Amino acid sequence: MRIALLSYSTKPRGGVVHTLALAEALAAAGQDVTVWTLGRGGDQAFFRRVDPAVRQRVVPFPDGPTAETVGERVLRSIATLRAAFDPRPYDIVHAQDCISANAVDRCVRTVHHIDHFTTPELAACHERALITPYAHICVSRTVATELADGWGLKAEVIPNGVACERFAAAAQDGAGRAVWRSRVGGRYVLTVGGIEPRKGSLDLLEAYAVLRRRRPDVRLVIAGGETLFDYRDYRARWDARAAELGADPLILGPVPDDELPTLVAAADAFAFPSVKEGFGLAAMEALAAAVPLVVRDLPVLREVFGDAARFATTPDEMARHLDRALTTPDPPRRTAGRALAVRHTWHESARRHLEFYRSLPPT
Repeated sequence: MRIALLSYSTKPRGGVVHTLALAEALAAAGQDVTVWTLGRGGDQAFFRRVDPAVRQRVVPFPDGPTAETVGERVLRSIATLRAAFDPRPYDIVHAQDCISANAVDRCVRTVHHIDHFTTPELAACHERALITPYAHICVSRTVATELADGWGLKAEVIPNGVACERFAAAAQDGAGRAVWRSRVGGRYVLTVGGIEPRKGSLDLLEAYAVLRRRRPDVRLVIAGGETLFDYRDYRARWDARAAELGADPLILGPVPDDELPTLVAAADAFAFPSVKEGFGLAAMEALAAAVPLVVRDLPVLREVFGDAARFATTPDEMARHLDRALTTPDPPRRTAGRALAVRHTWHESARRHLEFYRSLPPT
């Protein structure tokens, strides 16, 4: 089967991580897979090495004018990918995000989560990216239900996989974990995803301020943060609040892919305070590394993580759960987390994708 997987970026965002891992698993299953994406900022390749069995097509996407708005950049992204992509060689065209779904006329779409935009261009693109595809996949039952209730669309539910062996190996890499402990200066709570509204960053900052009064030796570390959107106003609010609280988090930005597993495995706890998610891949990676997990109490995260995580609604509650994670061993929860991560394989995800593709009418 000739399969095109379309993404909007080469950067290490969750949807891009998903796209590459799925592409490699499909190729390992004997399929002819090509990943198409936009090369922003001069990028000519993805953030990590991709299995040579997967073809890559990185479409140049030069920087726009200084005054370009987010809406204008999104529309230019769609136009650029549409002009470069020819669907005719493929049996399946599978878009992984709003931009790539708008760039093709007929596709399968994975809805990782459902956004609610106020910018007119983004709202219109989001709507088209939901209703135009002829088939839909969601990575959780909760998002599939939201899609059905809001748009009357039926989606196949295929959960994410996780590179479990990679993160489990990092948990056994004492030297690698020691390097991160030295860089940070001791014990730390980690979150991955950067500083942005959807990631609940302000609430995590408030929680950290409470936790720090109890555990002054524990630092907050924030990794990741590559995004298409402009969150400068939110970041300014976050910086101002951090100064008011006297907090001193370590902001790493994007971390090289080969260093990420030991960064995760060296953490004393992993915080995942997102206000909207479709699955929580970064949190599942933490469980694979046997790191205690505290997440926001959302239906989707209850569905995905069950007994393997602690759930918090408010910053104070998150601080309390992080404190317990740092001080109270919980072998049953850790065992449940490891078992959960082991069950989520990209091999199984690819198998289910192929089964779904074969059930669809010919293009």
